[in-house]
Amino acid sequence: MAKLKIGVIDLVSKGPNNTLWARIMHANLASIMPTVVASWCEQEGHDVRMICYTGSEELNNDLPQDVDVVFICSFTQAALLAYALSNYFRKKGAVTVLGGPHARCYPDDSIKYFDYVLGFTDRSTIVEVLRNVAPQQKEGIFLSAAKQPLQLPGVVQRWKFIEPTLKKAPFLKIVPMIGSMGCPYTCSFCIDSVVPYQALDFETIQNDLRFLLTKFKKPVVVWHDPNFGVRFEENMNAIASAAPAKSFRFIAESSLSILNEKHLVEMQKNGFEAMLPGIESWYELGNKSRTAHMGGEEKLQRVSKHINQIFNYIPYVQTNFVLGLDSDEGDEPFELTKKFVDLTPAAFPGYSLLSAFGEAAPQNLEYQKTNRVLPFPFHFLNNHLAMNVKPKNYEWIEFYDKVISLTSYSFSKKALYRRFKATPNFTSRWMNFMRAISSEGYGRLKFYHQVRKNLVEDKNFRKYFEGESVKLPEFYTNIIKSTLGKWWEWLPNGAVEHNPNAYLEKHLKRNSAATVGSNAGRSSLRST
Repeated sequence: MAKLKIGVIDLVSKGPNNTLWARIMHANLASIMPTVVASWCEQEGHDVRMICYTGSEELNNDLPQDVDVVFICSFTQAALLAYALSNYFRKKGAVTVLGGPHARCYPDDSIKYFDYVLGFTDRSTIVEVLRNVAPQQKEGIFLSAAKQPLQLPGVVQRWKFIEPTLKKAPFLKIVPMIGSMGCPYTCSFCIDSVVPYQALDFETIQNDLRFLLTKFKKPVVVWHDPNFGVRFEENMNAIASAAPAKSFRFIAESSLSILNEKHLVEMQKNGFEAMLPGIESWYELGNKSRTAHMGGEEKLQRVSKHINQIFNYIPYVQTNFVLGLDSDEGDEPFELTKKFVDLTPAAFPGYSLLSAFGEAAPQNLEYQKTNRVLPFPFHFLNNHLAMNVKPKNYEWIEFYDKVISLTSYSFSKKALYRRFKATPNFTSRWMNFMRAISSEGYGRLKFYHQVRKNLVEDKNFRKYFEGESVKLPEFYTNIIKSTLGKWWEWLPNGAVEHNPNAYLEKHLKRNSAATVGSNAGRSSLRST
């Protein structure tokens, strides 16, 4: 195989962003797989240059130049920037490869703009691309391994690609690690719901943690596991055997079912300082919180008590909710969440609007079958800028009224004061305050008010939300142009639009082909 010059780009931001929050935190939101791919490429003998785009850099100046191949990792909200970059590099003669969540969710759209698009990616997938690398004249090629990789290069092997990104973080520097793939739960909206759970190598985890102690006095580590601690004892043993107790500061996302008091004692002892459990709904998904047979007020009381118990051991907790699920109806879901804010004042509430990300989850087929998925550009699909699933039990203005009311309540001066008083340490207080006054709190509230205003005053805007028109309102087009800046000119024709029912159409086509094949087989048997 010829030696190649390879660029790897991790898109944390979808455009320039110089807010205080972005400057402080975006470098800490880097993905793991771009550094993995960079390591694999280097191990195959190629020259590799990697950048993580946080929004604070001048992207044009940082891009790898004179490369043969460019790998781009993107979440869906940054897909338009990824498409523009692919066009830019292809015009310069490079072959482009897309990986990450967007590639898995929207492969049929992505192959229009990339030479290769990757689903599940292991080392053999990367080797296949590099050995056969060639520009595609029409559509790109979609490649996917049978499952997620069984092992990944550890932090030690990836450090040369991790360290430059951490240097961009001015104060808090958080190292990304992962101990498992997939999730044992089957939340209908989640991309990991169809990925079998598997633990990665615990010995690699131990070695990586020991290595980090040579780089930081007290390393801060965020676990990227979809559900950390499923194999709880092995995880804690790996951490405890790496260094004395509380040598690290850990952040992780786990289900409440894992966070029982016995486990919390161990986690406190091992330095866990922030947890992000999913509550999601007051009416479903109770298996994540051991409330499978509860709902409404009963589940609220149980979960609130559990979250308050967690604060006896973990100083920072973000609770995650999904707004607009089909089980939600009337005022009660929103009023219960307000009550939760009162009963659990220290918790930071994270709200996501129900979104269907292409092929991410089987439930998306049901939304598409009932014509409920709207063609919002990828730029807005980040769980809060746009809800691309028409609510089952609410009209749009009614729904936004309730979302605005809940968001206002959660980030009111009273709520902020109570959260400040109830939060146990300075770091957690600072984090809560910064998030509240940034795009996550006040910023979202301002945006929701504008969307509601447009729904009331702009007939064409409302038609788009109702699915009666596919013409994108200028309100959204202007946001895309403003965010992309100079990269708007590199956006390929048609990239702003996509087929919101592509998953369903492909599913029906496969079923039709399978039926034809089955019928042909039966005919052949009858003819003999």
